[in-house]
Amino acid sequence: MQFRVSPETLADYGAEQWQARVDLAAAHRLAFMHGFSEGIFNHLTLVVPGHSDRYYQIPFGMHWSEVTASSFMEVGIDDGKVRRGSGDVERSCYCIHAPIHKALPQAKAVFHTHMPFASALTRLEDPRIKEIGQTEVGLSGEIAYDSEYTGPALDPAEGARLARVIGDKTILFMANHGISTVGETVAAAYDRLYYTERAAKVQIYAMWTGQPLKQLPEPVVEKTKRDIGGESLYNPGPVQRHFDALKRILDRKEPDYAT
Repeated sequence: MQFRVSPETLADYGAEQWQARVDLAAAHRLAFMHGFSEGIFNHLTLVVPGHSDRYYQIPFGMHWSEVTASSFMEVGIDDGKVRRGSGDVERSCYCIHAPIHKALPQAKAVFHTHMPFASALTRLEDPRIKEIGQTEVGLSGEIAYDSEYTGPALDPAEGARLARVIGDKTILFMANHGISTVGETVAAAYDRLYYTERAAKVQIYAMWTGQPLKQLPEPVVEKTKRDIGGESLYNPGPVQRHFDALKRILDRKEPDYAT
């Protein structure tokens, strides 16, 4: 069963903003499906298209499995006030996400989770993704590592600090905490989330054997970094195609996400 948006809804939000809401709702449902969520906590946000002063956030207390396109509040980046919609603004979401949205041009989407395998690595003295396979190499140059856990983020200064740590990267390993990814689109941020957890899972499985990890030779690492991904070979690129494929799963199983 496919749900179709009414002409009234499209007129109310506009086609671009409605599509953004649909994509962000899909990301929440998929993150729950893939085991990335943790209760009613963690946050997936997106700057509202056409606006630089607000972002989408679900009301605090909504479970990711029930998020729909119409669920989102629009929250002011500078003041944390609800500009559209209703509900409570979860404080740590605002304090982490708003400063990152504001500081980083590549951070239209900011996804923060405590997904288990990647978060397990953040608990280690050396949390780094090792260059021991193709997926890991493809991510390694995109990861920033924060070495300082400061407690729950209840001040925007913490988000500003995290933005400085991320710099020009798209993945942040947050010490003793979790993971954040950023992207120009929902598809890009979700793709980073998905493959970061995959790489962490495989690395932990390899570590569980107790055998030494086999590091790839540096020339192979450099060649792989140049060649991996194929974004320049296809239009749309693999990142968007991956997210579109995932949304087709939702269209079959949970089509109400797009309402």
